[in-house]
This record gives sequence, C-alpha cells and structure tokens, in this order.
Amino acid sequence: MLRRRGSNAFVLGVTNKSDLLLIPIVLLFFYALLSTALGFPFPKVLIKPFFTNNVAGWMGIIICYVSIVWFAMTLRSFGKSFRIGIDERSPDKLITSGMFALSRNPIFTAFIAFVVGIFLIHPNITASAAIVFFVTVIHRQILREEKFLCGHYGKEYEDYCCG
Repeated sequence: MLRRRGSNAFVLGVTNKSDLLLIPIVLLFFYALLSTALGFPFPKVLIKPFFTNNVAGWMGIIICYVSIVWFAMTLRSFGKSFRIGIDERSPDKLITSGMFALSRNPIFTAFIAFVVGIFLIHPNITASAAIVFFVTVIHRQILREEKFLCGHYGKEYEDYCCG
C-alpha cells in the first residue's frame, strides 16, 4: 500500500549494511520456533524445554496476542510514515500521537513482548537467546533512531521526548 502511495517502507540496510545480517538470524529464529511447534528438524538441545508450565504457556499466548494487537495499532498510528530502517532520504513527519503518545518505541515494545511470550510458550535455549538478541539489536536501533530523529527534527523531537 505504501509503495502505491510513492513511499518505500523497506529501507533496512540502506544506512547501515550490517542491518541486512538480521534477516537470516530472524528467519532462523522463526524456523526454530516452527521446529519446536511442528517437529521440524532442529538440534534437540536447542529446543528442549527448561520447564513445562501450562500457566506460563497461556500467559505467553496472551502476551503474544496483545503484542500483535499493539503492533497493529502502532502501524495504524504510523500511517504512511512507516519504515523498516532509518529513512534518511525521505523522512516523513514526526509521529507523536496514537501509540506514540504512550511510548516512543511502540513497535519495539511489541517485538520484545512477543519474543518474551514465545519464551513462555517454548522456554528453551533458542527462545532465551532470541530475547537477548532482540533486546540487544532493538536497543542498538533505538539509539541510532534517536540520534537521527534528534538531528532531523531538533526541538520538535526534544519536546516530544521531554514533554
């Protein structure tokens, strides 16, 4: 939809080529998740559960569901400004309403909550590593985005952060 409106939403790797390394790692995580749930081939030691707890599993399902709803609401708040990566060539207006009135990083909040929910459903080494990996990568991206937003939007962004 965004492309039809003349907006390129996928700019991952444009400002930093190392971002492209995320794609195979994320695909590996989802394959590991599917192997846990559907029995696809994967090293058993990496998907062997630490514990079995139905309450934790149900909490994980609820957290995943809420994070998907949160993500969808964030996409709605973004409107045509949504980008994957930092778009230095054609940034849109600063979004401070909707989900961005609750959090400066609502999509990243949803991602982390989703991975934590997955861990509660499938508590194993792979899900644990995914939490550490995603939190680290998201933190790195937040720092990069904040630097860009501060430089591009200046006082408007500063007021949004501190206001």
